[in-house]
Amino acid sequence: MGLIAIGDIHGCALTLDALLLELNPTPEDHLVFIGDYVDRGPDSKGVIDRLMILKDEFRCTFLRGNHEDLMLNFLDKGEYDLWAVNGGIATQQSYGAFGEGATIPEDHVAFVRSTDRYLDTEDFFFVHAGILPGRTIAQSIADGNEQVFLWERSHLQADKLAWEKTVVCGHTPTTHPMNTEKLINIDTGCCFYTHAHLGRLTAVRLPEREFVSIPFVG
Repeated sequence: MGLIAIGDIHGCALTLDALLLELNPTPEDHLVFIGDYVDRGPDSKGVIDRLMILKDEFRCTFLRGNHEDLMLNFLDKGEYDLWAVNGGIATQQSYGAFGEGATIPEDHVAFVRSTDRYLDTEDFFFVHAGILPGRTIAQSIADGNEQVFLWERSHLQADKLAWEKTVVCGHTPTTHPMNTEKLINIDTGCCFYTHAHLGRLTAVRLPEREFVSIPFVG
């Protein structure tokens, strides 16, 4: 079985299609989506439509990103403003809705609710944002701090990482994938396609660490 981790999609449905075509996954592959399916890009609805089809064709794990969390906080708690300023307006527009009365189809909401906080395998730990650099992975799991899983960035600048295995994450856009012994970051800012050095959707095959990157398709 091969592991394929796919970075932050952020509403870039056509780019996801192009990346999947390039990856050409087989039924033996396990697709791990690192979170942030919605917001900022042009077609969040289309992204979730595609992911819901993929889960019936391949073994998939869908991690929760901070943007899915922002969406749920709006749906469950009415926290609109924070979602809106972080790209939520683009998501609403993809559903043909706008404002605090915006609605999302029930099956799409159920999909977002079903997302996992992390995936722990023998050689890799997959999480949306990252984990604290001074805590072991086992300690981070025991802590169960969802805000760390969804928002953490301190590991990106840490001199030492206390982790037992390699952490694979996204959340923080970089011009090229980060690839060190203990850390792989595959967020290459697909939705920021107007930025000269971003605007790519990246995946990595594991354990080979073979990176596949596709420029934004609009």
